[in-house]
Amino acid sequence: MVLRKLGRKINQNQVFDCSGTDPLLGRGCHTPELARALRKIGFRIGRVWSQVHAGRADSQMQQAFGSLVDDLRRGVPSIVWMHYDARPNASEHIRLVLGYDGAKDQVIYHEPAKAQGAYQRMSRKQFLALWPLKYKAKQWTVVRIRMQPGEIADLPPAKTFTNADYAQHVMELKKRISAKGGFTVVIQPSFVVIGDESAAQVRARAGRTVKWAVDILKKDYFRKDPTEILDIWLFRDRASYQRHTWKIFHDKPTTPFGYYSHEHKAMVMNIATGGGTLVHEIVHPFMRSNFPQCPAWFNEGLGSLYEQSRARNGHIVGDTNWRLAGLQKAIRAARVPSFKTLTGGTEYQFYKQDPGTNYSQARYLCYYLQEHGLLVKFYRQFVTNHKTDPTGYETLKTLLRVEDITAFQKQWEAYVLRLRFP
Repeated sequence: MVLRKLGRKINQNQVFDCSGTDPLLGRGCHTPELARALRKIGFRIGRVWSQVHAGRADSQMQQAFGSLVDDLRRGVPSIVWMHYDARPNASEHIRLVLGYDGAKDQVIYHEPAKAQGAYQRMSRKQFLALWPLKYKAKQWTVVRIRMQPGEIADLPPAKTFTNADYAQHVMELKKRISAKGGFTVVIQPSFVVIGDESAAQVRARAGRTVKWAVDILKKDYFRKDPTEILDIWLFRDRASYQRHTWKIFHDKPTTPFGYYSHEHKAMVMNIATGGGTLVHEIVHPFMRSNFPQCPAWFNEGLGSLYEQSRARNGHIVGDTNWRLAGLQKAIRAARVPSFKTLTGGTEYQFYKQDPGTNYSQARYLCYYLQEHGLLVKFYRQFVTNHKTDPTGYETLKTLLRVEDITAFQKQWEAYVLRLRFP
């Protein structure tokens, strides 16, 4: 409110980000944190805390009030901490004091808790009764932050998610998990990781799997972060996975590994099966923000490729994995669709009319491109060409330097049949 009056476009999220408050706490600023933020922004806030002795409360409170009014005469408002009302268990509350009407003996203030809370009035007697915070019987605390502007800093708008965004997210998250639920929460941008293994293990997975995957995928593919904060739920075993997916999401998983929930904006994992599915799912939000037109075959092909992944010369590569055996069996039975059919299919055809080879065929086409040094180049050319080549089929032909892709598919099938896993 004060910054707006001063003509400065600094919002409450930017103020929070200046406070240094840990977003994992899932709350707003406490007094020391807000004081730190306001000093950083450029306010001369003065002495924040004063002590009042109960036996001399009347005179000391009048003195504190006199200092507040002196500042008001100089055009300096104050933020005060006080009780919300006179009830015995009333919560602490902040108000912005703007003026004092001596004729009516009333304090004029903005009330942030009300939608139409500007220029409220309260008698001086009531104000002085609510202002001191009586943490101790004989010594009370008076909290006031002077809002005298000094050299107000310019705070540029954030280009990505901020601590304030994560704090709000954690606040909502805490509504789903109780403090005694045994969960550890870790912020690993652009994700929030929640797990019921030991705290050390959850933090390790957030670093060794999530951060590793994000950093190494961005190195070759993705410039933009996901457009929203997503949750990654890591359940320690099958029993926990099945129990909590129902308890938290009212879902019954159809896969033993994990899945992505669009409704809950969450990746839900049985981490006992390994981190491969997690890396697979991490590909998708980055693809949505960087290549939203990406067809299902390449989106799932790239995600599936990195189900079994590692670093090679500082870049992510996929290794052969469990999908190989089924694909080789289908190749021998001549049941694998043409690449034109695979790439030209709709999302419905890819997911709902899958002959049982869509994922593995797409994966091992990506694997072939990777092993021939063409995968990253294909991705970048596909993004550039997507308006004229929405399926990627023509880009694939050009990159492979083939006119007859049927002949290439026979070579690819022979290549796949020579692969081994493990």
